[in-house]
Amino acid sequence: MKTSVFQRVAFGLLALTVATVAAVAPRPAPAADPVPAATLPPYQSISPVRLLGYVRRVYREHRPPPQFETYTLVRKQNTNYGYPDVVNSYTKHYWVRNTDRAALVRMVYRDDTDGPPTFDRPALNQDRDPGPPTADLFEPAHRQPINVVPTPEPTLPAGLKTIGSVVAIGESDYNVPKVTVEGNMLHLVLQPRRDPERNVLRELWVDKKSFVVRKIIAHDRLFAEGEGVYPVKFTYTLGYLDGYVVITHLDGVVLPIEDKDKAGNITERAFDGDGETVTYDFQDITFPQSLPGWYFDPGQYGSHVAQAPL
Repeated sequence: MKTSVFQRVAFGLLALTVATVAAVAPRPAPAADPVPAATLPPYQSISPVRLLGYVRRVYREHRPPPQFETYTLVRKQNTNYGYPDVVNSYTKHYWVRNTDRAALVRMVYRDDTDGPPTFDRPALNQDRDPGPPTADLFEPAHRQPINVVPTPEPTLPAGLKTIGSVVAIGESDYNVPKVTVEGNMLHLVLQPRRDPERNVLRELWVDKKSFVVRKIIAHDRLFAEGEGVYPVKFTYTLGYLDGYVVITHLDGVVLPIEDKDKAGNITERAFDGDGETVTYDFQDITFPQSLPGWYFDPGQYGSHVAQAPL
């Protein structure tokens, strides 16, 4: 999450993002669910941990994302007095190359003019704005500085003949202590087996027939200078666009710090700064076939001012 919202001095863990597709672009919707590539077992016939393995497998069937992606990020938060935080509420346009997550970004000002092109590498779980909408929701949280090029997601080369396949369904990161049925959804409560600051998923809602993910709750942290590290809860709402999972809405709320004294007594310390709650919306999501190469080379921005996208 971006430092200006939560006054971070170090990177945070799992921020999630909202994408509500505007009328000018196809709207991600549950009705556009991708079809699983293989027949799935009834959820009643498998263990909770194995169910999570199938959920992850269905998700992976629709990755990696398209090479190029564009969207508009709308971020809103209030001050600690309950009024809109004008400084830290804003809109940005993004043009992303997903193979290395390089992005050209332009701020949208209140008179509908765009700021100069800047370079970013949007990602989840960082001290900057989250994204892109097709970010990997199951990726463990780890630091990703903007100057570090991430490893591209693997993909099967075209033209190879499949002579056989073996599918292993398992789960090494989480236990699943509870699964409940909520209408047409399954609600999975997750418990990290190790390193809860790396394995940040806490709850999933999935379609009980297709195992398609609908909503996620994940853990993050707010590093408040001079005050300590506050836990943050993010709720993702998901949709589907052209067969790809996209994040359509993100709600974040800062939770109290629990302090324990030598006697084991616990006291809570609430956060009292701006941005106790924050929302992200992703709008106008598209997957263009190509984008100019100079979009992803900040050294060329100065010589392409007249060609900068709007």
